[in-house]
Amino acid sequence: MTNSFRCFQVRQHEQKEITAGVVSVPYNNLPDGEVTIRVVYSSVNYKDALAATGNPGVVRHFPHVPGIDAAGIVESSDSDQFQVGDKVVVTSYELGVERWGGWSELIRVKPEWIVPLPEGLTLKESMILGTAGLTAAMCVDSLLHHHIRPESGKVLVTGASGGVGSFALSLLKRCGFEVTAVSGKAEYHQRLLDLGADEVVDRLAIDINSDRPLLKGHWAAAIDTVGGSLLSHVIRSIQPQGCVAACGNAGGAQLDLTVFPFILRGVTLDGIDSAWYPIEKRASLWQKLATDWKLDDLDSRAKVITLDRAQQTVESLLEGTHQERTIIQVGAE
Repeated sequence: MTNSFRCFQVRQHEQKEITAGVVSVPYNNLPDGEVTIRVVYSSVNYKDALAATGNPGVVRHFPHVPGIDAAGIVESSDSDQFQVGDKVVVTSYELGVERWGGWSELIRVKPEWIVPLPEGLTLKESMILGTAGLTAAMCVDSLLHHHIRPESGKVLVTGASGGVGSFALSLLKRCGFEVTAVSGKAEYHQRLLDLGADEVVDRLAIDINSDRPLLKGHWAAAIDTVGGSLLSHVIRSIQPQGCVAACGNAGGAQLDLTVFPFILRGVTLDGIDSAWYPIEKRASLWQKLATDWKLDDLDSRAKVITLDRAQQTVESLLEGTHQERTIIQVGAE
């Protein structure tokens, strides 16, 4: 067992100055927990970028290690559920928020947060998916649970150029749906068509300022990653007995609506919470992502960087110039 390990650490100094970078820390700095995992891959999400700057909405304590996703190999275990050498995946819960996250050669977590790596996925592929892919799968599963089928009609995906949105449209397409993607990034529209969208609508072409309580029912269902006024528009545009799976708030946290879409059209608004999604359901969705829902082009969907280059990716994410999903190779498999 090593006496120290490398991690990307965020520190707060006097006058509340925040610094961040890769450091070596003693092994006994790891938090309490039953299972220690040697991380092989992590990923870079918007929440991680916020954590890397010490954002108080994400970081609870300093020093802090970002990384809401991690895939690796069990190094030691006090749990009967996992043995040394097991390949495993951990996403969300308190990882990278309350607890030191996956931008680290070692993490220590509770066994009830861990999913065995399903046969059919590599550790690398699991992190290309990460929380983004799992959240997309949760959204698709929600629509299916609410009896939305390919014959129901078109499904809309907002924020389709983002991680969750791009995975969602491809998973929907794999399930046989006709998918319309919404994106404000014109330069990304062709890529969305390549990923499976049947058509792409420019975000600016959607009139989100209408105050009509109901709009023409264009869509059988929708997956919304944006929130705010766009989500309000989408809900009012859903056909009778349709469903909207909502998982984001980049466009705002307020929702200006009447009850009419719900009581006159029977629309369901299903909130998707990836942070505390039950572990049994996680395992089931990971199994689908490794088999029936496995995407053939996973390797083309992400750029791989080292831990030392994480800061550059953080800056591009926060500047809004980052377009690729990025994973971090933390250690050797």
